[in-house]
Parts: sequence; C-alpha cells; structure tokens
Amino acid sequence: MEKNFSIQYISRAAIDDKKWNHCITNARNGLIYAYTYYLDTMARNWSGLILDDYAAVMPLTWHKKLGIHYLYQPFLTPVGGIFGSIQNEELALPFLNSIPAYFKYIDISLNTQNQIKEKKLNPRERLNFILSLQPTYKELEKKYSTNHQRNIRKSVEAGCTVIHNPDVETIIALAVAQMNHYGQASKENIERFRQLYAVLLQKGMTKTYGIASAEGNILSSCVFFLSHQRAYYILVGNAPESRTTGASHLLIDAFIREHATNNLVLDFEGSDIPGLADFYSGFGAMPEYYQSVRWNRLPFYLKWLKK
Repeated sequence: MEKNFSIQYISRAAIDDKKWNHCITNARNGLIYAYTYYLDTMARNWSGLILDDYAAVMPLTWHKKLGIHYLYQPFLTPVGGIFGSIQNEELALPFLNSIPAYFKYIDISLNTQNQIKEKKLNPRERLNFILSLQPTYKELEKKYSTNHQRNIRKSVEAGCTVIHNPDVETIIALAVAQMNHYGQASKENIERFRQLYAVLLQKGMTKTYGIASAEGNILSSCVFFLSHQRAYYILVGNAPESRTTGASHLLIDAFIREHATNNLVLDFEGSDIPGLADFYSGFGAMPEYYQSVRWNRLPFYLKWLKK
C-alpha cells in the first residue's frame, strides 16, 4: 500500500532556488541536471514537486503543443526524477502520482535511485556507463580493451597531442557538423547549451579537452561538466578523421590519466546504442541502469497521436 507523503506541486516562479539547490547539492543521488540554473537554461519550461520543506524534489520539465501540456527530457539532460537526502523505494511512485493531471503525456527518465514496477508507467531499463577514477592510471589502463590500447598508440604515433581548454565554439562547431539533421530544434538546443556553458564556466564547473593532429587541426574535442564528484562527458565534437586516427580514444585516455587517483567518476551519459556502449565499456567503464517512464493520459480520441 502506498504511504502518504506531503508532496506539493509548485511553479518555477514559486520555487526557492536556495533551498532547491541545497537539496540537490546534498542529495545522496544528486546530479548536475537538477540544479535550477541547469533547468532554467536547458528546459523550455519547468516546475517542481517538493516533499515537505525541500527534503526531496522532482523537476518537471514540460512544454505545450496544440494546447496539450506534456513532460519531456530536455537536450543534454539524460535523467531526472526524485532527488534528496531521503531516498527509498516507496518515494518514487507517490511522486509520479503527484504529477498534475493536466500533464497529459509523460515521457521522462528517472535516476538510478528511482526504481518502479508500475505497469501503467511502462518502465523501461536504460543503460549508462560510469568509471571510477580513484585507482591509479596504471590500474585503470590495464582494463582498457586491446582495441582501445591499439587506437591510443596509433594516435600518439601519428603525432596527435592533447589540447587543454580549446575554445568551446570550436567544440560546438564540430558537434553541429556531426548532426545528421540540424534543424530549428537543434539550433535552439545549441543556443541553450551556450547559455548553460557560460553559467557553469563562471561557477568553475567546466573543462574542455581536444586532440590535435600533427598539423594542428582539432580532430576530437569534448566539454566536460563537473559536479557531485562526477565528470560528465557532455558535448562531443569530432572531425571525420577522428574515426581513423584514434583521436577520440586518446582524448578519453588523457582525461583518465590526468584525473586518476581522484575521488571522481567519469560519467559517459549512456548509451543504449551498441557501438557507443562498446566504446565506453572499452575503457573499463561499468554499466549503471536507470529507468524511463511513459504515461499516456491523453483522451481516448487523441491517444493514437502518441502510440
């Protein structure tokens, strides 16, 4: 039987930023995606569910189309869900059942601490990869796959070098070039990322890495975000040549080498895509499972729109 919890729905304007962010900072499962300044930039709109006096919170990232309010997962925000110092299996369902009824369609991802079995929510297991950087570099390197070790050597032998703090616009340009379909939605997402990067840069929560060819051209690059003893592999920009030079492998290796023995987890942010899963696991990264939920509360005559 579901216990009674004092969970309140609150608009963004009424949220106490200091209390909300304090909850996220001190949450046992805190993640950068749940800070107000992250949500303010990456979500089109958001509001929240709050347990008691911010003992636990759940951001609700939403939009409206054809007059219908729905919850969605914003760009570069792979998970959401319930965050707080109070965490138990009994919290997830009460929070989800507290989502206001006017959100007619829900398609969101929860974090690893929010596990549910409710069939009406269609829970689906998703896959992330994480790597603890507490061991020494030699210990970490031993767990690289043979193929990864080969690619790193190939990149070094080709004269590739690590570039620290490359300009973020260079990374963005390479990332955009990789997108198969760069439409209006993508332009909006990239602009949101620019705003977020500026905010996090001021807070000292970013790092940028690049790999340059012997001729000085950037082949592989990445923006990392930092919080909660995690380094998030957030935005990747690779030139076409990176596939044959091992530049992407060298970039990750450089980050691991320079942060080994630190109390830090490298969060690869996915993936369910087999090729990416092989790439991440090839560095010795371990799977971390979370759930996505999909709840169609549209009227019967509209349900077909979201089958």
